[in-house]
Amino acid sequence: MSEKTEKTEPRLSVFKTYKLYVGGKFPRSESGRVYEVTDSKGNWLANAPRSSRKDARDAVVAARKAFGGWSGATAYNRGQVLYRVAEMLEGRREQFVREVADAEGLSKAKAGAVVDAAVDRWVWYAGWTDKIAQVVGGANPVAGPYFNLSSPEPTGVVAVLAPQDSSFLGLVSVLAPAIATGNTAVVVASAKAPLPALSLGEVLATSDVPGGVVNILSGGTAELGAPLAAHQDVNAIDLAGADAELAKELEIAAADNLKRVLRPQPVDYSVTPGVDRMTAFLETKTVWHPTGALGASGSSY
Repeated sequence: MSEKTEKTEPRLSVFKTYKLYVGGKFPRSESGRVYEVTDSKGNWLANAPRSSRKDARDAVVAARKAFGGWSGATAYNRGQVLYRVAEMLEGRREQFVREVADAEGLSKAKAGAVVDAAVDRWVWYAGWTDKIAQVVGGANPVAGPYFNLSSPEPTGVVAVLAPQDSSFLGLVSVLAPAIATGNTAVVVASAKAPLPALSLGEVLATSDVPGGVVNILSGGTAELGAPLAAHQDVNAIDLAGADAELAKELEIAAADNLKRVLRPQPVDYSVTPGVDRMTAFLETKTVWHPTGALGASGSSY
């Protein structure tokens, strides 16, 4: 008797379903819409959710709800949480290398360098959380018997339009400084390369970042930027991913409730950043406190 050879059926791959990240959960777009994401050669990669205005409003509600706890945490604790994100990114390095390579048309080696730089950028901002107050705050000299102390406080809910051409390093470079200082964020991912941003949501969900601190939307930058710029409960907006025409429109809309606006500007995201993106979304609180009478022999309290 001849042995029968068992035929092996070809295995069907499991395609990943990318979803939004809002309030610590992974909803599909409220609209039910998706759009095709392709690589640099036009090959199909995935269908990404096309977020609606309702999704943007839901993300703002989640960010506002999370703001009290996140801004009230100690700066040291926020640093620990950001460092944990870097640890999780390091563990999923290969996935992000693949996604960045596809998104930006890079070789595996160059994409690896980009991902490594993004992880390092998280660590860099993690180290700043409990140091920025010493840089931009302090005691002020005044002519009178008072202590005069200035300290930075987070602005609130920050809408972030992520850079279009730097799908991961650019995204990290605009998101991390906003949350490092105690703000919560609603991020609109790069319209043409949203997959690394949506995967970042999975990392945030499995690290120690409280739900709602970061909310990630994919879709049209103009379609989502307009309701966020006009939203009365958004305190600031970073226009990094907007072109000149859209930035002008959104800046006008943002003026309605006196939002802080960070205008788009040429940035080399590979260079170590300064503190500008952190201070852009900080308010300064100044406290006066009487010291008591000042006598010839010194101060009395």
